[in-house]
Amino acid sequence: MDSFCVVSCCVKHSIGCPVSAAMELAFHSALYPPSLSSTFTTRRPNFNSRLLILNKPFTVRNFSLPSALAYDSELESKKHLLLTSVQDTQRGLLTTPDQRSSIEEALVNVEGRNMGHPINLAKLDGTWRLQYTSAPDVLILLQAAATLPFFQVGQIFQKFECRDQSDGGIIRNVVRWSIPNLLEEQEGATLLVSAKFNVVSVRNIYLQFQEITVQDINISEELQAVIAPAILPRSFISLQILQFLRTFKAQIPVRDPGRESVGGLYYLSYLDDNMLLGRAVGGGGVFVFTRAQSLY
Repeated sequence: MDSFCVVSCCVKHSIGCPVSAAMELAFHSALYPPSLSSTFTTRRPNFNSRLLILNKPFTVRNFSLPSALAYDSELESKKHLLLTSVQDTQRGLLTTPDQRSSIEEALVNVEGRNMGHPINLAKLDGTWRLQYTSAPDVLILLQAAATLPFFQVGQIFQKFECRDQSDGGIIRNVVRWSIPNLLEEQEGATLLVSAKFNVVSVRNIYLQFQEITVQDINISEELQAVIAPAILPRSFISLQILQFLRTFKAQIPVRDPGRESVGGLYYLSYLDDNMLLGRAVGGGGVFVFTRAQSLY
């Protein structure tokens, strides 16, 4: 009997045949490796333990928000209270003693959250819209607009240009104003008061005023009709007048005799992504600004 027959015989009669036992062991190991065979081991589920888990009473545990989130929530509440307190004051023009006291208290509450932090010029950069002030020079404009029928004051902005600076930049106070029937309502013209500023301490900047500019004249449709009536062909002179008014720009340097320029100290008492609070040092008043879209 050749070797093939011996192997066949052992496969058919595997009991007691060492060759057959070895082949069967090899065949079984190839199909069912130890790692897989242990994986498919069946275990009887413990239904009692499962029932215990399901029957365990569910309790709601108290948890606290991270301190940073709780801090932000409290801060936003104080900022909201400040904006609410100045809402009906016409930017500070109409205030009672009780309102001024409440506004000052709300201001201090917000300022206390940012006190001592150095000025972030990258965050300061941009345009800020005035919501409230007690500064006399601004209240004079608002009072004039409220009493004079030929003068209107629109939005008032403060624009900082200091993104790539380390110790200062440019600040522009922007006042939109108009003359009814002559200029467009609210945005008939723009008054710019420009100044350089330098950071002199952690929260203080020093302003050196440079010039006052009147620009962006937008005449009303009524005035355009007078200068160049629509029913008549526009002459060269009328077109020149319209062009002159639209491009008119008057610049007045600000100088104090014997000094380089008029200046003042400005304390930035609070600053974040959407609110700016300031105080003009020396009794110049307080300012509440909120972030606005860029003007230019």
